[in-house]
Amino acid sequence: MKIFTTIIGVIMAICGISCICTPVITFLEAGYFLVILLLVYGMAAIVRAFMEKNYGLPFLFGILSIILAIVVMAVPGLKLMTDGMLIYMMAVWFLLQGVVGIYMSFKQKKVGEGKGWIWNLILGIIGVLVGIYSLLHPLLLAFTFGILVGLYFIESGISMIVMALSAPKAEE
Repeated sequence: MKIFTTIIGVIMAICGISCICTPVITFLEAGYFLVILLLVYGMAAIVRAFMEKNYGLPFLFGILSIILAIVVMAVPGLKLMTDGMLIYMMAVWFLLQGVVGIYMSFKQKKVGEGKGWIWNLILGIIGVLVGIYSLLHPLLLAFTFGILVGLYFIESGISMIVMALSAPKAEE
C-alpha cells in the first residue's frame, strides 16, 4: 500500500507541475482535467480505504470525487458550465480538502506515526488558505486557476508521499 500511495502522490505532483506550466490551457480544459484527476483521486482513496479497512472521511471524499467526475461527463453541456462554475467548485474543494488534511494530521499525531503529521498539518492549512482566497477573489482565481490547481495537486501529492513514507513498517 505504501508503494501505491507513493506512486499516486508522485503522479499528482507531476500533474500539478503540468498545470503550473500551462495555466491558460489548464483553465480552458479544466473540466476534462478535473474529471481525470477526480477519478484517479477517488479510486486511490477507495482502494486505500479497503486496504486499511478505514471507511472515514478520506473514503467519503473518494466516493464524492468519483460521483462528481461522472456527473460532469454524463450531463450534456455541463462541461461548459463547469469551466465557469469550476472556480467556486475548486475553491470549496480546496477548503474541504485542507480541513480533512488538518484532521488527518491530528489523527496521525495521536497514533504516533512519526513527524510526518507536521507536514500534513502545514499542507492542510495551506489548502484551507487557498480555498478561502479562492472564494474571496473568484475573478482573480480565473486568471491564476492553473497555478493554484497545480499548487494544490503538488501539495496533495507531497502529502500522500509523506503519509506513505511515515506509515509504520508493519504495513508493508
